[in-house]
Amino acid sequence: MSTVSSRESSPFSNVDDDVLDSSLKELLEEEKELQLEIEAVRVEISKLEERLGVSANDNLGDKELEEFEAPQWCIPIKANVMTYDWEALAAQEQFDVILTDPPWQLATHAPTRGVAIAYQQLPDICIEDLPIPKLSKNGFLFIWVINNKYAKAFELMEKWGYTYVDDITWVKQTVNRRMAKGHGYYLQHAKETCLVGKKGDDPPNCRHSIASDIIFSERRGQSQKPEELYELIEELVPNGKYLEIFGRKNNLRDYWVTIGNEL
Repeated sequence: MSTVSSRESSPFSNVDDDVLDSSLKELLEEEKELQLEIEAVRVEISKLEERLGVSANDNLGDKELEEFEAPQWCIPIKANVMTYDWEALAAQEQFDVILTDPPWQLATHAPTRGVAIAYQQLPDICIEDLPIPKLSKNGFLFIWVINNKYAKAFELMEKWGYTYVDDITWVKQTVNRRMAKGHGYYLQHAKETCLVGKKGDDPPNCRHSIASDIIFSERRGQSQKPEELYELIEELVPNGKYLEIFGRKNNLRDYWVTIGNEL
């Protein structure tokens, strides 16, 4: 049996070397052009991010997630908030402060004009069912609210036994301390609001007239709230018993019980 040389078996065996060299040069030139186009797109993306106030830290990369270490004295509980055994928790502990950032359902299931979310939304009836009244006899409720849910948030406060007493505005900033304009339908939103409710007596060690109701702070990861709010709460009720519902990994904090399915 005769053997066939590699040259003869090649699909390019009948193609002149000059033609191959020419084709290779053309491919290399196309590669260079593509690399230049990619670099130009990257520059445009960087300019757009700067203009919109998007931080490079808005999303944790895989490496950062792998290197993440929870604070030593935090108490994270990864659980479905809707099916968690709240009765058992309430029997073990009553909290001075409850903080929650509900995944409010937007007005439309198909948000447009730049409005985007990266987490599961819950209808109002599910949020209403949270047994907040069982978790605290005296203390404060801090609830983050979106624009079209103000009325609902006030309704929930009353339903859960709280009286509205204050609100906190977080003005979002970029790494360059500029206003970080974000998603919005008619207007670009550069702030978030946290309503404050109170029930019963002041919790032990409660202080009055502390901090400020305006927080200027850099926008961080997806749905990550400013550390200044936690500091404010800890200043309001020093050495208190703190609970966060719908918590996320990037907001775990020492001496806080944090419950959520994204931990």
